[in-house]
Amino acid sequence: MKRRNMFKDVIGFGVAGNFAGHLEQAGEATDFLNVKVENNIQPKALFPFYVPSQHAGFLSQYPLSSDTIIPPNDADNLQIEPEVAIVFDISYQDNKVVALTPVKFAAYNDCSIRKPNAKKISEKKNWGAETKGISQDFIKLSSFTKGCELDKYRIASFHMRNGELNRYGEDSAAIDYSYFHEQLNDWIIDKMNNQKDEGPAENLSIYLANASYPKQAIISIGATRYTPYGETNFLKSGDQSIVVVYDGDKYTSDEIETMAKMNSFEKSGISLLSQQVI
Repeated sequence: MKRRNMFKDVIGFGVAGNFAGHLEQAGEATDFLNVKVENNIQPKALFPFYVPSQHAGFLSQYPLSSDTIIPPNDADNLQIEPEVAIVFDISYQDNKVVALTPVKFAAYNDCSIRKPNAKKISEKKNWGAETKGISQDFIKLSSFTKGCELDKYRIASFHMRNGELNRYGEDSAAIDYSYFHEQLNDWIIDKMNNQKDEGPAENLSIYLANASYPKQAIISIGATRYTPYGETNFLKSGDQSIVVVYDGDKYTSDEIETMAKMNSFEKSGISLLSQQVI
């Protein structure tokens, strides 16, 4: 049985620009031209996609689903964004985030509308119920340091239409994220506490306060690059979106593609997110 609203009390953030080339493919690189970064591989911003608070406007809508995508009425350029999502416990001191403790990770779809005139990243991310995706197949994460469980995992994604399967994102290693391990952890904590309401970014400390300092966060750590097919094909009613986070020591890329074609996946070492577009 599908567990709806299982993260109803958990705040949701996403990392923008943590995989080289993705923002350019998505046509969003120009949104961040005035964002100051310390180096050319640093992520651009941390954005909210769900805030469990009645004061958060459209972000208070719970958007996550493990099996369905409901497109917006006014957009025909909806794309899969294949990612890893990590669930963290949050520790606070004097209303500041002081630590993020990893709990588990899963396949994630940061399903996004391409809105050239959007003022904030979040405007492209949450337009109602069942608009983003997270797998129910969670894998324990005992640390977020070199050698942790996530290091051997890879991210694959596929698009099924009328029985025809195509690779949507490049099959990518989790360790190929630009920021990873402690570097990403520290960067996220800094953005939670100090990110300003500038350009496409938002002040996240206000959202944490409005949500009464939630105990956990789901953080999607960045979308992979698209294949040429994924870059130019958008989701339509009847399509199936598939994101697979899999143990690269146990399975090959071709084996995962075969499982996707057969719509039959192994249970061990795989987090599967399969969503039908309504």
